[in-house]
Amino acid sequence: MQPVNEQLIERIDAYIEDLFTPPDEVLSQNLAAAEAAGLPPINVSPNQGRLLYLLARLTGAKRVLEIGTLGGYSTTWLARALPAGGLLITLELEARNAEVARRSLLRAGLACAIDVRVGPAADSLRELIRSATAPFDLVFLDANKSGYVEYLELALQLSRPGTLILADNVIRHGLVLDSHPADPNDAGAKAYNRSEEHTS
Repeated sequence: MQPVNEQLIERIDAYIEDLFTPPDEVLSQNLAAAEAAGLPPINVSPNQGRLLYLLARLTGAKRVLEIGTLGGYSTTWLARALPAGGLLITLELEARNAEVARRSLLRAGLACAIDVRVGPAADSLRELIRSATAPFDLVFLDANKSGYVEYLELALQLSRPGTLILADNVIRHGLVLDSHPADPNDAGAKAYNRSEEHTS
């Protein structure tokens, strides 16, 4: 198998970003706040954020569920796509990350449309199921990949026919091609990809 040309991928990504994601002060402040708080730089790229926004708009999503908030960067993209009266529930394990996200979302003028919930995602998902919350129109998974299969199974119970379910980083730089990935996140992504095959 040929090695991945990371430099070429980065150049292509920068080219697309230059075409479709002009500088945005709110998003730049979001990234700066996350960096200042010491959050890991593992948010989606600007291009991916733009794609999330477009998919949410194209599907007319009024209710969005995000699993994995971090500093609220992808949350901001998704919330911007909501119509008036829309709701985004985002789940974050770490209270510190959630607080950084809340401040950024407040600064962006989006806090009123977003419910940030703290705790293990599976527990939060089960609570949403127990409370018989209305189904979501779009679900975005971007948390620990080792939990993706469980998150998918629970998210399906919070979905309806036509709900769009998206998952970030399920190729893992090609490591899901290994027969038995050693890393739990690689193994989780591989298992998720197979579960998608059986549930689609």
